[in-house]
Amino acid sequence: AQAALAYRFALLIDNLVGAFASQALLGCTIADGKYMGQGPFDGMHYLKAAFGGAVCCSVTHGGTTPIDVVKTRMQLEPTRYTSFLGTMRQVAAEEGSAALLTGVVPTFQGYFVQGWFKFGGVEICKTKFAQMCSSERDAYQKRDVITLGGSAVAEFVADIFLCPYEACRIRAVSDPTYANGMFATGQKLVGEMGVVNGLYSGFGPMLFKQIPYTMAKFAVQQKVAEQIYNGLGKSPSDMSKSGVLAVSLGSGVVAGVAAATISQP
Repeated sequence: AQAALAYRFALLIDNLVGAFASQALLGCTIADGKYMGQGPFDGMHYLKAAFGGAVCCSVTHGGTTPIDVVKTRMQLEPTRYTSFLGTMRQVAAEEGSAALLTGVVPTFQGYFVQGWFKFGGVEICKTKFAQMCSSERDAYQKRDVITLGGSAVAEFVADIFLCPYEACRIRAVSDPTYANGMFATGQKLVGEMGVVNGLYSGFGPMLFKQIPYTMAKFAVQQKVAEQIYNGLGKSPSDMSKSGVLAVSLGSGVVAGVAAATISQP
């Protein structure tokens, strides 16, 4: 099922690429698919970015489900659950260790879809926004604005698909007896409140959380990576793959902390 879903998403991405690639809109030509010495920015590039983002987001968010369960319980009942470790022990003692994995399926599935559109969308938006600039130099000078704008647009689209999964996850965590499984939870929510109120009532707050988070994540990582390369006096092309990976991971950690701090409220 996920393979079929991924295939359909890939077709959608390719259609979006084709729509954005109008020379009249972009005002530039990239016959070899490259821009600013990078690329080629073709359908396969965007597909790889989307799939990589989907896998990484689903694995990391799914793997931290126990943390999300504890966090959600503390937010919903702050007088009952007062500390992180205490909440984890209390939930495990009262409901069994499996309760800490409540919502793991909608979390994994939701963030697979969200990661697909977020990372694939960011690559599409950044490339196309850059090509809309008057020149490559102009695009480079506006790279921070391009990254912020591209990440905001991509996250908005991604949240449209993520919100129903999060609605099911939060309901399952807050009321484990509500329904058995994600599909049953979604059905019951829609049956009781309708599609919009049942699955999208938290869409506004989600946008206020996720869009600043994603903007900060991509923009901060970009700036931190630039600073690291400047400090080393090297460009990514001058370094080994392991060196580039180390810079990416290091800048990603800093960006993650900054993004989580900004989106906390």
